[in-house]
Amino acid sequence: MSTSISGTSGVTFPAGGVGNPAGTVVGTTDTQTLTNKTLTSPTITGAVVSTMASSVITSGTAVASTSGTSITFSSLPAWVKRITVMFQGVSTSGTSNPLIQIGAGSVTTTGYLGASSNMSGSAVTSANFTTGIGISNGAVATAVIHGLVVFTTLGSNAWAAAGTIAKSDGTNTITTGGSITLGGTLDRVVITTVNGTDTFDAGSINIMYE
Repeated sequence: MSTSISGTSGVTFPAGGVGNPAGTVVGTTDTQTLTNKTLTSPTITGAVVSTMASSVITSGTAVASTSGTSITFSSLPAWVKRITVMFQGVSTSGTSNPLIQIGAGSVTTTGYLGASSNMSGSAVTSANFTTGIGISNGAVATAVIHGLVVFTTLGSNAWAAAGTIAKSDGTNTITTGGSITLGGTLDRVVITTVNGTDTFDAGSINIMYE
């Protein structure tokens, strides 16, 4: 197939040729508004965002924490850099402390470094956790917790976590923090308990990621 070259209209490509563009040809230094384009692993320098079609923060679907021994949020996209786990009125059937675990392909249950403290007035109790990011709720079945824990990546599949939780069944405030390095790209968050057998019996849990 041939192309047409005009001194006034430029180069015209014949329709239907192999490799021919379907729309207007744009030079590398021309300005163009992109619509319905897919960019795969782009490198963007000096970007200025004027409007957003949707929020850059994605909310999961809230799950009623009223049954089961664990709640899993899976299939998280590979680009996630921060995850917020939110608790509203969450309670369990036993005295085992709530635990948040993350994973890559499967949940990681060992290798966590960190601790949590439960403060009530002048009394403080603390505990280390190695099987997840623990929430030291005072180890009572009547504990009802509210608040959030945030996971942020340091790069190279390393994640740090910190959070503040409060109990509505008392005047307790709980702080927690820790870290873990995964063997791959994070794709899931699991909320369970230390013993893994106590069941959820109240409340709601959700995540946001960005």
